[in-house]
Amino acid sequence: MRFEKTGIENITIELPRLTDIMRSQGFILAGQWDYERITYDRKFEIKGDIYYLRVQGYAVEGIIEENAKDAVIKLLTPFVGKYYYPHGVEYGEDENFPASLVDQCNRILAKVKEDIDAVVNA
Repeated sequence: MRFEKTGIENITIELPRLTDIMRSQGFILAGQWDYERITYDRKFEIKGDIYYLRVQGYAVEGIIEENAKDAVIKLLTPFVGKYYYPHGVEYGEDENFPASLVDQCNRILAKVKEDIDAVVNA
């Protein structure tokens, strides 16, 4: 399920600032990056099911590395998926997501947008 019109799509922000914001909202970076793309995940466990809210981006300046200071990231449309063992995470439109999860994801993404706006517009 994609979260359209969150306001974070197409925002550009420096990688260190973005990572700080995402971590403050419970997202992890782990190893989900290469030199051009980056993915932040937030895990949810609801009634025995596991879901991931995912925010991705790509470098428009510099390269993405562990301690990159000069990379600038352009964010993409966030989405949520459900984890199925042993196949992985499914993001299909036919997935059913609990309303409480969708509401929580919308609140988190609104807070991410607020935090990004505070940094970008400072």
